[in-house]
Amino acid sequence: MRPGPLNLITDVAGLRVGNACDHHIKTGATVLVGDAPFVAAVHVMGGAPGTRETDLLAPDKLVQQVDALVLSGGSAFGLDAASGVADDLRAMGRGFAVGDQRVPIVPGAILFDLLNGGDKAWGNNPYKALGRRALAAAGQQFALGTTGAGTGAVTASIKGGLGSASVILDNGITIGALVAVNALGRVTMGDGPEFWAAPFEYGAEFGGLGLSGTYDPMHEPTPEKHHGENTTIAIIATDAILTQAQATRLATAAHDGMARAIVPSHTPFDGDLVFAAATCAKPLADPVWDPLRLGHAAATCLSRAIARAIFEATAAQGDPQPTWRDRFGR
Repeated sequence: MRPGPLNLITDVAGLRVGNACDHHIKTGATVLVGDAPFVAAVHVMGGAPGTRETDLLAPDKLVQQVDALVLSGGSAFGLDAASGVADDLRAMGRGFAVGDQRVPIVPGAILFDLLNGGDKAWGNNPYKALGRRALAAAGQQFALGTTGAGTGAVTASIKGGLGSASVILDNGITIGALVAVNALGRVTMGDGPEFWAAPFEYGAEFGGLGLSGTYDPMHEPTPEKHHGENTTIAIIATDAILTQAQATRLATAAHDGMARAIVPSHTPFDGDLVFAAATCAKPLADPVWDPLRLGHAAATCLSRAIARAIFEATAAQGDPQPTWRDRFGR
């Protein structure tokens, strides 16, 4: 395995990502959109999820493809970001055909960033406009860190953010990850700068620090955020031909990567979930073993993306927590 040329989820051909943010509110939205509809699935492991249109992603439901996926801040208010995306996709003629009407299928998920120091006294919900802006900005290149759905994100001890990574398997299939990290748990080991995701790092994509030998594995973590302030939401994408059932298994396997990179993860107070997206451009050469390889690659890729989100975060006025770089002087 090796990272793709961009080391972003958009190394999966046919996918684009757009970010929009409001630094006054300290929030934002991120959109993954396909050049064409793509197979999608979801798996939820957190105890406090906030979602839109995820029930239709079950393998037994009528709609088997979606037009876009949306990650947003704003808690329940942020679900409106997907409405803005759906409106503009409809104006483009995109969507599931029902008679002479088009209904864009845009599932979404949110994280809680309402207590991060930003001004939340809006008169009108800002997320629909943020969703539209994110869609308009969609491209192959996009920023990481304090942007998009990760703009106002925080973790247990340091500022969160938006991360991405990719990997190309030996069989030529590409896997990419996109994640907004706002976890109750920690992404670094003990009081040091080393990331839990260190064993999976390529080069120095998040500092090249390796592992710390000082962390007590029997340490019982004490949450440092309020209950309900949390959630890590992610998308795993591939160019492999997958059914919706296989995509669901891919999303499920990717949760291992979240658990390796965030300690603890999947808590009752996190809404942790993973979407899977398959553009279905490349067949599986080995239908028995390739799904296993894809699941392992998805977990590894998501771990790296989580660490990159924290590594790339930048400071802003009024932040309740320092960035990784500021805290550790890197």
